[in-house]
Amino acid sequence: MHLVPAERAQQPSIDEHRACEAIEGLGDPRQVAAWAARFSLLSDPNRLALLLCIRHAGPISVTDLALATGMNATTVSQALRLLKTAQAVVGIRDGRVIRYQLADQTLGTALALAAPAVPAAPAVPAAPAVPAAPPGGSHPRP
Repeated sequence: MHLVPAERAQQPSIDEHRACEAIEGLGDPRQVAAWAARFSLLSDPNRLALLLCIRHAGPISVTDLALATGMNATTVSQALRLLKTAQAVVGIRDGRVIRYQLADQTLGTALALAAPAVPAAPAVPAAPAVPAAPPGGSHPRP
C-alpha cells in the first residue's frame, strides 16, 4: 500500500492494489477541488446556457446572450460577473461593447462533450420544375 497516506495505513483494505490505483487516479486534492469548482459553475441552468452559447458563438455581447437565452440583460450580466470571477470567461472590449469568450479551455472541452448536437439545417425542397415552353411561346391550358 505504497500510496496510502500514513494516517490511513491502519484502515482495512480488500484489494490493496486497487486502493493504490484509486489514490493514483484521484491525483492531487487541489485539482479535485478545482474540478469541483468548475462543475459547480455548470450546476446552474442559466450559467450553463450562457457557457454553451459563449462556447458556440463567442465572442458575444450581453445583449446577444440575453436574446439567445431568453434571460434579461441584468441576469446575464450578473451571471457573467460570477463566471469572470471564476476565470471561466473573459470580457473583451470592442468599442463600447464588451464581448465574452471562454477563458478556461478545459471547461470548453467539457462543454463540447456536454453540448447538445446541433442538428443539420433542414433541406430546402427544390422548386418544382417548370416545363419548358413549347415552340410558339405558351403552355397549353389543362
